[in-house]
Amino acid sequence: MMNREKRIIRTSIIGIIANVLLASFKATIGLLANSIAVVLDAVNNLTDVLSSLITIIGTKLAAKKPDKKHPLGHGRIEYLTAMIIAVIILYAGFLSMQESIEKIIEPVEPDYSAVSLIIISTAIVVKLVLGRYVKGVGKAVHSDALVASGEDARMDAVLSTTTLISAIIFLIWHVSLEAWLGVFISFMILKTGYEVMSDTISHILGERIDSELSKEIKETLNSHPEVFGAYDLILHSYGPNTLIGSVHVEIRDTMTAVEIDKLERDLQQTVYEKHHVVLTGIGIYSVNTSGDEARQLYEKIRDKVLANQYVLQIHGFYIDKAEKDIRFDLVMDFAAPDREAEYHRLIKELENEYPEYHFRVILDSDISD
Repeated sequence: MMNREKRIIRTSIIGIIANVLLASFKATIGLLANSIAVVLDAVNNLTDVLSSLITIIGTKLAAKKPDKKHPLGHGRIEYLTAMIIAVIILYAGFLSMQESIEKIIEPVEPDYSAVSLIIISTAIVVKLVLGRYVKGVGKAVHSDALVASGEDARMDAVLSTTTLISAIIFLIWHVSLEAWLGVFISFMILKTGYEVMSDTISHILGERIDSELSKEIKETLNSHPEVFGAYDLILHSYGPNTLIGSVHVEIRDTMTAVEIDKLERDLQQTVYEKHHVVLTGIGIYSVNTSGDEARQLYEKIRDKVLANQYVLQIHGFYIDKAEKDIRFDLVMDFAAPDREAEYHRLIKELENEYPEYHFRVILDSDISD
């Protein structure tokens, strides 16, 4: 099977060839027909060519092997690639807007021909097919740049459709909507650029772990007979296909260091083989294994805490009878007006109800599903 890098490059080259041909056809027809909308559509195709070239360069750089300065690789270059593409799209949108407004102020009557309508119709079909193909590959290989290019191609098909409708209106009723259509096209280009920029910034800031992946990893961890629960899964992206993170698992409080060491290695290997995720750290929560007192107390405290509308979960519960300690983590919803205040109020209520115990409770965030 073709590797990720080769698939991205091949798809980008196909996009370049298709867009160069379309841009040439549209520019020629637009100039001959004196159509600003068709010319702007051709310019938009040229920005797609530049985007594809940048995608290829970014993919090659991102595939560089790790080195001493960048031990986790260069995969995040792909996010910068998507950022550059967004800037190019926005720049093209601003130029198109400027040109369209000038044509509104000083209108020029278009001169369509049957050939121009055929070219525009062909462009619509090509862009729909190209957009679906590029976006499909982008999703398959987790390439934001390709997904953006595919969505942009689909939008081009919509814009070309509006150009075709404008031409038909002019030929039938002799009403020119060229300049106004150019403004509309410019807005759509700017919208696409904004969306690509927004998505890329969100990735750089760090997004919530994909819900399906999170649940699958936790299910894999929980399937091990020595694990009673998996929590606090945190993943950091160092490129679309490089995820590194940590997790906490609950285990019985009688396990030895040797047994824990073996368990951690087994879990790390299993998760990597099944999900291609590197767990660099596995934290441990001990679970009481002797007597029913701990279980009964846990159920009472759990029910009380979960009665709060902003508490999503408690985990890592352990009672140290010798030290009179009760330890657990409390996951508070981000929707809480004041998470810290709500947390302290709950702890105060528990301390008043169970004065014989000292509560050591960590306020957790709702990081993953």
